[in-house]
Amino acid sequence: MLFSIITVTYNAGKVLSATLKSVNEQSFRDFEYLIIDGASTDDTLSLVEQARIPAATVWSEPDKGLYDAMNKAIDRAKGQYLIFLNAGDAFATAETLALIAMKAQDKPDVIYGQTQLVDATGKVVGMRHLTAPEHLSWQSFKDGMLVCHQAFIARRELCPHYDLNYRFSADYDWCIKVLRKSDSCAYVGDEPIISYLSEGLTTENHKKSLRERYRIMCHYYGTVPTMLRHVKFACRHLMRKFRAQ
Repeated sequence: MLFSIITVTYNAGKVLSATLKSVNEQSFRDFEYLIIDGASTDDTLSLVEQARIPAATVWSEPDKGLYDAMNKAIDRAKGQYLIFLNAGDAFATAETLALIAMKAQDKPDVIYGQTQLVDATGKVVGMRHLTAPEHLSWQSFKDGMLVCHQAFIARRELCPHYDLNYRFSADYDWCIKVLRKSDSCAYVGDEPIISYLSEGLTTENHKKSLRERYRIMCHYYGTVPTMLRHVKFACRHLMRKFRAQ
């Protein structure tokens, strides 16, 4: 199959329906859907059953957190490309997977696109403040995670396990590792391919996530360049706040 779509869940009943609906509505059907559940005690599993997605397979067992569950998904996936679609997130339209599949015809190592933000009701509240570039390499991420993890689709054989030493930003480290091994990247286009629920794990733990990203940046791009770059980040943040007033 072309795609392995992966959703990690743990007591995600309040937000999961939008994700399931989004996957089920895709016009392109050459995919498997892996739901890696951390032994939920709410209605998560019953919602999955009610959705009746033919390509869905569910594993429910205790895990060591989000990235440990993602590692289990990598080991179990069989698709040529992996798409991590977190509980609460969704494909932007019913044709999104078809657009991604068109880009996959040339067999790039990474396919990526833009991300829009939605609230808990599914209403679009804006675009992600970091914009995916038309040309992407591992050096692009020295300016931050320019591509949202959910909008970053990688060839399975290039995908390492997530580093569990990072609790909040292992996805940033993971994307850099994938890009360092990639020879080609395909940009889907300017229209968003992912609707990202703006109330997720890394939003609740934003400061911890940023500290981890700083460590990762220093590792890959050097400490002094990273320090200087963060001066630019601070100015960018202040400008956004000024414009919002």
